[in-house]
Amino acid sequence: MHDAKSRFGPRCRQDVRSICRARAAGIRRVASIGSAGDGSASVTRRLYRAIALALAVLTSLPGTAAGDPAEDGAGGVLGLFDIRNSPFIPIPEVATDPFGGTTVGLLPVYLVTDEDRQITRIYAPDLADNSLLGFGARFRVFDYPSEDTEWHIVGGVQQKVERGFDALYWTGIKRTGPWSWSVEPLYDKSATGRFFGIGNGTSQASQTNYTREQSYLDAKLGRNLTPDWQISLESRPRFTKIEPGVLEQSIGPSFLGSATDWLNRLALTYDTRDSIEVPTDGTQITLFAGGAHRDLLSSFSYAALGVDLRELWPLTERMTLASHAALRYMPGGTQVPFWALSRLGGDRSIVGEEQQLRGFGEGRFVDRNLFSGTLELRTRAFDLHLFSQVVSFEVAPFFDTGSVFHSMGDFPLNHLHPAGGVGFRAIARPFIVGYVDIGYGPEGAAIFTGVNYPF
Repeated sequence: MHDAKSRFGPRCRQDVRSICRARAAGIRRVASIGSAGDGSASVTRRLYRAIALALAVLTSLPGTAAGDPAEDGAGGVLGLFDIRNSPFIPIPEVATDPFGGTTVGLLPVYLVTDEDRQITRIYAPDLADNSLLGFGARFRVFDYPSEDTEWHIVGGVQQKVERGFDALYWTGIKRTGPWSWSVEPLYDKSATGRFFGIGNGTSQASQTNYTREQSYLDAKLGRNLTPDWQISLESRPRFTKIEPGVLEQSIGPSFLGSATDWLNRLALTYDTRDSIEVPTDGTQITLFAGGAHRDLLSSFSYAALGVDLRELWPLTERMTLASHAALRYMPGGTQVPFWALSRLGGDRSIVGEEQQLRGFGEGRFVDRNLFSGTLELRTRAFDLHLFSQVVSFEVAPFFDTGSVFHSMGDFPLNHLHPAGGVGFRAIARPFIVGYVDIGYGPEGAAIFTGVNYPF
């Protein structure tokens, strides 16, 4: 039901929650390195950066090849540090982001597994110091009681400005019953947002910084016509406040202020993918339409409609070609704030909302309408026994392109922005994908890390 949106979660599922955020509470969106980023819900982004980087470099560690019998590790306390069988993953946090500063800390992750060694719960607290935002602490619990239900709680605070809380309960994930539903309250204050202006041709020299505070309650209800077909309704009252930037040149006074919008959106989804979390075959098509109106407790009115297409072709047992295309239109509506417009850039595709362009930072291009397209070749390189799991390592060269445009009459394929690169993924089936995606575009390189596939 959920598809990623805030960095808390998130979070790619395009069912009921398809038009919003990602599964493990926004694990899906992380700030880029070397490119501008939005920073919303950034209180948890370093967790996902650290986990993904740790998984990506585990190829250099002396794990046991999958299929080979794992040797018995040390028992007792020493057994916690046998990387083949230990449920405990002590991850040092060392990250440098030109827009978010340098972070140094420790992330002790603890995995709870069942008798089949499948992950059922993840505990992930951390303590870290950031050169711009000061000392911070966070606590996270992700729980997977079954393949059809999950929940999480995430909370944290930074010494300066940033703080946040996110919780999610989602059930009916497999759509085998008549109904699927989820509910997610979120509060987030982030200081790392970047804005370049509105339009497809904005310049890097126009970059400004802003602080964003937002809170909302997102609820989704889906009627499962069959396991492949679903009609869903999403309702999300949201309060957003834009304050001056504190990290560099601030956004202009005309963009400051607070507003509310109460989004109501319908979606029709056809989904034949063989897995929501780690798909290798199938199709997903989502048609959506909705909006907010002044007469329904919103500060401004707008409509949004479009389509999201995802296709996966298994070329061999180890190789999958993944493709994605999205169109989003915003007909009508006036005085819509920049943060509610269509946004292109970053590593995350959110059905009905922003789309990825991995040679640029999050929200690099903003306007009323949007097109995005992606091809990605996911190749499983090898498997290892690590941290009581069979971890598969994957290499995925990709090509992204897209544009934003103002008029509905504009041709979506005009003035496309290209970006290419390669992704490195570590996969612990059936739920977890950690990634490091390195993209390059006309404005330089960008590095993204997180959990779950970009689309």
